[in-house]
Amino acid sequence: MIFELIQNRRSVFPAQYNDRPIERANIEKILEAANWAPTHRKTEPWRFKVFLGDKKKELGEFLSEKYQQIDSKPKQVKIKKLLDNPVRSGAVIAICMQRDPLESVPEWEELAATAMAVQNMWLCCAELGIGCYWSSPGLIQFMHEFVDLNEGEKCLGFFYMGYYDGEVASGERGPIGEKVEWLE
Repeated sequence: MIFELIQNRRSVFPAQYNDRPIERANIEKILEAANWAPTHRKTEPWRFKVFLGDKKKELGEFLSEKYQQIDSKPKQVKIKKLLDNPVRSGAVIAICMQRDPLESVPEWEELAATAMAVQNMWLCCAELGIGCYWSSPGLIQFMHEFVDLNEGEKCLGFFYMGYYDGEVASGERGPIGEKVEWLE
């Protein structure tokens, strides 16, 4: 059952989402799944900021305006996408990582733990029939201008979520045998 869920998990993009709202209880369930990711020394570095309602629109406006400020030749297509993606989504979750102030583990381990938390979210979304996508635009480096981030906390991207109609394309992977070396 879990193997099938892993194989069928897909990226579903905001342009594919319909207007059906995501129940808060489902968002909480997805976040609870994230909370059970493996974490070395129990640092639990994952942090999430959930954008709903008007805050999604404000996020899109911030991203669009910031992009136009920093890019010397902003593209209208990207401006529109930055404005529309949050609004089209049932919820947007900023994926953040809180660095252990004691630095008891290397930073890469906390990044990996946060990524595992997001994988748990992705699998939970797949089980609930909610489409999702992790986007990591360069604009995340400016998120401290939009939301409060604690000392040592950084934004790693956005987890867009929404219900969708129809089917998503099946995935492809090369054979695992090409990626494994058996040492006996």
